[in-house]
Amino acid sequence: METVTRKHHPHDDAPRTAAAFECLSRLPDGPERDALRDELVRVWLPMADRIAGRYRGKGEPYEDLRQVAALGLVKAVDGYDPSRGHAFESYAVPTVTGEIKRHFRDHMWALHVPRRVQELRNRVREALRELSASDAGRRPSVAEIAACAQLSEDDVRAGLEALDSFAALSLDAETQSEDTGLTLAGLLGERDAGFDLVVDREAVKPALQSLPERERVILYLRFFRGMTQSRIAEQLGVSQMHVSRLISTTCATVRERVLADAV
Repeated sequence: METVTRKHHPHDDAPRTAAAFECLSRLPDGPERDALRDELVRVWLPMADRIAGRYRGKGEPYEDLRQVAALGLVKAVDGYDPSRGHAFESYAVPTVTGEIKRHFRDHMWALHVPRRVQELRNRVREALRELSASDAGRRPSVAEIAACAQLSEDDVRAGLEALDSFAALSLDAETQSEDTGLTLAGLLGERDAGFDLVVDREAVKPALQSLPERERVILYLRFFRGMTQSRIAEQLGVSQMHVSRLISTTCATVRERVLADAV
């Protein structure tokens, strides 16, 4: 099997593997190829760890980042083509970095945010760091950020909004107000049943107007004045059973007309 040698390097992450990759590209599938592939991953692993270290402290455990970087390194080893004439490192670094960024995009955002907005967020954040370093203590304007990041002001505003959307607050989180114990859930509005009542009344109005006068009077006395069927019968000089039957048939008629109008 092709051996892999190292050269002196301050990070010990730049082994001489050109000949090993040439050999790997020629080997057929089998134990010998698998062994050489595993050896290449092993000797380049310090480089992957160093790239993972750049993202330490950004909300994800370092050990998880190392695993993601190692996965990216495996993909780089499998996808590298030495015949293109480029050094493995020039192919592996963006592959490993892309795998880590993909991990943040897919696992760290509480809500799905379009990739373009995430990229705007990163550019706005870098511009804020650069501007803050040159003028500490003053928050730069949208126009200044746009000029620094080479973005439009609308894109800067979208990026600024995305800066605060990386993680979601619980509805049980307390608000910063004078009312102690007031949570975000307490600020949410509730559905007002009165709106449905207004809609229903407007929907039945044409059907009610088309009823004979006696039926309209019975429904008014029953549902708007709250009178019992017995009192309505006494006032109109009819039996309670007749009033009950008229209410049932009239309500059914109104319901059919409202449904027909809706269709």
